[in-house]
Amino acid sequence: MNDDSAANPLLATHGLPDFPTITADHVLPAVEARIASYEACVEQVLAQPGEPSFDSLMAPLERAQAALDHSFAPVGHLHGVADSAELREVYAEAEARITDFSAALGQHRGLFEAVRRLRQSSEFDTLPRPERALIEDSLRGFELSGVALEEPARSRFKAIQSELSRLSTAFEEAVLDSTDAWFKTLAAAELAGIPESAQSMLRAMGAEHEVEGAVATLKGPAVQAVLNFADDRALREVVYTAYQTRASDQGPHDPAHDNSARIGEILALRHEAAQLLGFASSAHVSLADKMAGEPERVLRFLRELAAKAKPVAERELAELSEFARSELGIEALQVWDVGYAAEKLRQKRFDYSDEDLKPYFPVDRVIDGLFALAGQLYGLRFAPRDDVPLWHADARYFDVLDADGRLRAGFYVDLYARSGKRGGAWMDVCRARIDALEHPQIPVAFLVCNVPPPTPELPALLTHDDVITLLHEFGHGLHHMLTEVAWPGVGGISGVEWDAVELPSQFMENFGWTRVGIDLLGGHYQTGEKLPQALFDKLLSARHYHAGLFLVRQLEYALFDFRLHLEFDPARGAQAMALLDAVRDEVSVIRPPAWQRMPNTFTHIFAGGYAAGYYSYLWAEVLSADAFGAFAAAGVLDAAAGERFRREILAVGGSRPALESFIAFRGREPEPEALLRSYGLAA
Repeated sequence: MNDDSAANPLLATHGLPDFPTITADHVLPAVEARIASYEACVEQVLAQPGEPSFDSLMAPLERAQAALDHSFAPVGHLHGVADSAELREVYAEAEARITDFSAALGQHRGLFEAVRRLRQSSEFDTLPRPERALIEDSLRGFELSGVALEEPARSRFKAIQSELSRLSTAFEEAVLDSTDAWFKTLAAAELAGIPESAQSMLRAMGAEHEVEGAVATLKGPAVQAVLNFADDRALREVVYTAYQTRASDQGPHDPAHDNSARIGEILALRHEAAQLLGFASSAHVSLADKMAGEPERVLRFLRELAAKAKPVAERELAELSEFARSELGIEALQVWDVGYAAEKLRQKRFDYSDEDLKPYFPVDRVIDGLFALAGQLYGLRFAPRDDVPLWHADARYFDVLDADGRLRAGFYVDLYARSGKRGGAWMDVCRARIDALEHPQIPVAFLVCNVPPPTPELPALLTHDDVITLLHEFGHGLHHMLTEVAWPGVGGISGVEWDAVELPSQFMENFGWTRVGIDLLGGHYQTGEKLPQALFDKLLSARHYHAGLFLVRQLEYALFDFRLHLEFDPARGAQAMALLDAVRDEVSVIRPPAWQRMPNTFTHIFAGGYAAGYYSYLWAEVLSADAFGAFAAAGVLDAAAGERFRREILAVGGSRPALESFIAFRGREPEPEALLRSYGLAA
């Protein structure tokens, strides 16, 4: 450690973050120091005589960016998993400062000219592929940052980026706060139908709220438990209403958390920024560095899928409605009944429930299975460490080793839902690989989920859906950790087209539907027994259960997001709910009540990186389904296919176009029918 890091752990020059010692007071000084060093680096590289080279220009800039990320990544992580009022305040300030700096850097004409000269130099053609990709990505970044703008447009563009950063943070915090603020004490009768394992979780949540007995909350696992299993229809309606009106002007929530105005402001600013850059819409900006390229291609892709999926979804809903009427006494199926009725129908049709599966997926066994899977496919070994400082007792850390024992990466895991932790599941970057340092930096990933924690009665048991989610995020983690690219800007997930970045994650999901994969991932928490073949057969037979309903829901999100950004008109404002109604008319089969406010919690597009890009999940699923076909044909756990996938997809990151990487792995372009086959919808 250097002298600065002794006083401020965020300024350590190498090693893992010292989470227990990080306080809110450390954040702003560390960020300011890193930005000052970065600014000095820019001045130094531009002051050098002669023509720029990669080593004199790009390498120092990558090191400066890595140092800034090194300091801020732990802060962003703590903001997601251990939020507090103090941290929230300084995080917002630090993020605003970084955004302002990045905006100014993106408009630095001297730097742009230097990179452009390097691109035009004779050296460029002699450089390895990753270095050339880094230069070209940098030039595109300058163009999309408004480097060519003149005043006052130049200053206005920078101001927009700063305000968008502030609004996105506020949007996410409003969702978290409205989620954490609501709970309902449950009477014993209201627990009828809810499995004992879920009841135990709800009692644990009651203790967290200092309430004796069980409570319903708006945390994902609690909402699922009520909506899928509670016999009390009135309770399902209350929980659904509270969940679907979070951060809005509707429902039982604090108006201070209402995201409605923020949606309009975010869309208006994104549109204005696009116009300043010469684009017709923010959707056009979004596609500037994606595989799809043109809005028409995205819309055609989504609508062609909808034409296949909607008739199937309509039949599934009609069947579900009839079952609910005849078997459950529900004359008119409502949205808060759908999950409950669907679970009952699944149990009847396939003779099993999620509860039957959960004993076979204790969380520790699943994690060991993930690691075993990576071992068979890629020759990796995950070694637990107990000397790494962590932010919570639930978190764990692993060294990731190659087959020869060489340290390859690091991996944090934090799985359980709790207060102060953002909902959902994600992988994030703690450290990116960069070799050009005094202490070369290995890639380190965070894997975060929100599954029900263990209770006094039971260990943490996962649903099969939870297992699939873990496989998904683990796939992102492997993409990051297995990079062979030494420059963070194009290594791992960085620089990969956004509509291809889900390929490794969705690819991994497929192993959760194979016998060999399940055998690695599961074992009864009491006996260690593998999932019985009869139960596996039932699981497999139900794989495509309500695939149409699932797919049209994804299409609803994707079309809404894309059209919202493509068609925004400043004169009319956001019109988010009106557009959502139009999208539902086109692709949906289930109509929520008019008071439902899905957009107000759509963090993927308003506080994440998926603006005009939510379609990417479905786009990448074409790639992932087709890629897995190579493994299925070779016996699933095929080491040769694994090595080829690692080499051609995971290792290269963003150093070449995703389509080129796919062809290098598969030997051809992707086949669109692969997606329909994966949903059981192919003709």
